[in-house]
Parts: sequence; structure tokens; C-alpha cells
Amino acid sequence: MAIYINRTLNMKRIKAIGFDMDYTIVRYNSEAFEEFTYAAVIEKLISEKDYPVDIRKFKFDFHLVIQGLVIDRKRGNILKVSRFGKVKSASHGTKFLDYQSQQKIYSNRVIDLNDSNIQSLDTSFSISNGVVFAQLVDLKDAGVDLPTYDTMALDIKEVLDLAHADGTLKAEVRNNISKYIIQDPAIVNLFERYKRYGKKLLVITNSDFAYSELLLDYTITPFLKEHKSWKELFDITITLSGKPGFFTNRNRFLAVDPKTGLMSNHEGPVVPGIYQGGHAGKLQKDLGLEGDEILYLGDHIYGDVVSIKKTFNWRTGMVLDPLAEEVDSIVKSTPIQNEIDDLMNNKEELEAKLNDLDLRKKEGNEEINKNEINRLFSDIEKVNTKISELLTQYRSHFNPMWGEMMRAGQEESRFADQVEKYACIYMQKVSDLLKYSPKTYFRPLKRVLPHEELL
Repeated sequence: MAIYINRTLNMKRIKAIGFDMDYTIVRYNSEAFEEFTYAAVIEKLISEKDYPVDIRKFKFDFHLVIQGLVIDRKRGNILKVSRFGKVKSASHGTKFLDYQSQQKIYSNRVIDLNDSNIQSLDTSFSISNGVVFAQLVDLKDAGVDLPTYDTMALDIKEVLDLAHADGTLKAEVRNNISKYIIQDPAIVNLFERYKRYGKKLLVITNSDFAYSELLLDYTITPFLKEHKSWKELFDITITLSGKPGFFTNRNRFLAVDPKTGLMSNHEGPVVPGIYQGGHAGKLQKDLGLEGDEILYLGDHIYGDVVSIKKTFNWRTGMVLDPLAEEVDSIVKSTPIQNEIDDLMNNKEELEAKLNDLDLRKKEGNEEINKNEINRLFSDIEKVNTKISELLTQYRSHFNPMWGEMMRAGQEESRFADQVEKYACIYMQKVSDLLKYSPKTYFRPLKRVLPHEELL
């Protein structure tokens, strides 16, 4: 796929490139991994939070939630929000809210992500979280004795964090690595190309050393041609970095012995090697680079991208695994969208004629033929019917419940707005960069403003 550009990025100027690991360097089979995560969350809700064993009967539906939605924990709703913070579609549990119900709740509200009642589902790791929440809301509404919506959302997040921390998820990946992890030799070709061009390569991940070693041994080392292992390929690897705190808190670096995994206090500058923890400010200083000489790519809009832009001047890239499916759907639905656009232009012309007749009647005291008015109303209704039919066809190309990830109706989604604001470039997978020279000057297309479209 292509690299999509929000702002200029001159790769000649980039001297160090950092990468998140999970869903960035290492690609997951998202549906399989989220299905296991979903099952693990169900079991931990039963064992750790005393939820009824009947929730084991839930069935995982990967398409029930998409990346970029938010949970309204107070009301038990899942929302798709526009770039202006307005709710464009919503479900209560798994049940889609009709327009009137949605407007009654949210018409005068702007959704603030800093609101304690709002929880973002911003990563591929969020799908199981959203699905469990929606199904528990349904069960509670059916009369089963469950905690409040808010408590359920917090319980799910807590046991999901526990599943990551206690090794439940890591052990499953370790035992079935080919089921969950995708090997991509192209990314190894990219890394070795960057090394030939003198770029320093960094890994900054929240995963621990043992898990990082497992995944990088599987996805990187077997495909290397010019290096013996990933430990030689990457100049600096930072595990358990604690992002986004890595960009805000001045934590000390611990040195990791790559042979034993044992850690020791690290004194002095950060030199090539493997570490745990630390702080981006010291890393940048010890690399001897300006912030805009470092490019960092990750999959988490807040932990990997927004936090950098708010603290350091690193350049940023966003990796969006669902983008391939979205672009494919856009291509397939383009003829339908073109028809809709033509019909909308026709509708606007008919409405303009209707409004002109009204002005002539009100301000010019003209006698207006009612048959002409009725004909215009009839023509507009026919166009509306056709547009409605085409919209149904158009939506069939996208998620049946939520539509596109990057749009909320005619507007950009809140998620798309964040990607645009904070990511210099974005892509489906890191290896998409292999199509471009390490000296590429990425330039965005000129943005067309509404008044410019008239020219």
C-alpha cells in the first residue's frame, strides 16, 4: 500500500527511526488474537470479579466494534464521534440507536475525551474490550444482576490489563506463535536498507524483554541477510518503556543483559544495547540528535503519537492495520459514491429552484404555479429515494454497523482527526515504506478549502 502524508517529511533529514513493537514491527492476526483475548477477559471477569458463569455463552463477533470508537461508560453506549466531537452513530450495548434516540441523548453534547465517563477504543487491542462491554450491557438490560455500566467498563479494563500483566496472553502467543503472529520478510529488507543508509534503528516497546525477544526472534532474525540477529540490527532496544510515560516521566534506564535477561542500573550515556524503562529526553540527548531528526512509528494514537507531539518534536508515523480493508472498500464503493454525488448535485439544483420560487412569492409578490412547486417536491423525493438506496449499497462495503473507520458521515471521524493532527505520515504496515527510497521527501497534497472548490 501507499504511504499517506499529512505533513512534509524529508527522510534525508531523519537520522534515527524508532518503532513500537506490537502491531508495528510485529504484525498480529488481529481477529485470532482478539478472540483469545475476549475469552481470557470473560474467564477473568468470572474468576476475579464474580461475574455469572453464563457469560461464557457469549460469542465473539470481531465486527461488532471497530478501532476509533469511544465508550460512554455512564450510559452503556458505544459511540462514533466526528472530528468536532459530535456523535454521528451510537449503540446501546449491541443494539444500534435510531436517529431520534441518539439525538435525544447527544444532540447538544460535544464528546470530550478527557471526560472520566469516556473511554477510547483506539487500538487493535481494543476490539475485545468493546465487544465484551456491549454484550454485558445487553445482559444487564435483560435483567441479570450486574454492576453499573461504568463499573463493568472499569472491570473489563482491569482484567484485560491483568491478562497482559500475568502472562495469560503472552503464554498463549508463545505456545501458538504461528497462529497469532504474521511473519513479514519485507520489513526486514526495509530495516537492512535503512542500516545501509546510515539510519540508527530503535525499538521502544511496552512489552518486557522476554516477550520482545520471542517475537523479534520469530519475525526478524530468520530473514536477516546482513546481520546475525535483531539484537545486532537495532542500535537501541528499550523494553517496558512505560509509554506514554516514557515521553513525560524522567525514569532511569536499566541495562538488560541480552544473554540472561537480568537487569542492572545503568549509569552514563545510553549506548547501543538493550534497556528497560528510561526517558525519551535522555535518549535524544545521548543520540546527539535534534527532535526533528528522529522519526517514531507506532500503532497507538495516544501512547505512540499524540504524547510525542505534546512533549518532543519527534516526527511521527501511524500504523493502522485496518487501513488495507478500508482502502479496498473505498475503491470498490467509488462508483456508488460518484452516483450519490451526482444525485446530491441534482438535489441541490432542485432545492435552489424551489427556494427561488419561494423568494419570488414572498418578496416579488408573484403568483407561483402550485403544480410547479409540487413537481419540484416530487422530483426531490425521487432523488432522496434513490440516494437512500445507493447509501445502503455503499454501506454494504464497510463495517455493517459502524461504516468507515476514518469517517463519521460526511465528516472525518474523531480518530481520523487525531491521525491527521499528530501523525506526519500513516500506513497499513511498516513494510509499506519499502516502496520508497530512504531519501524520499514526503509531501502532502494541497488541502482544498470549501471556498476554493468554487473556483
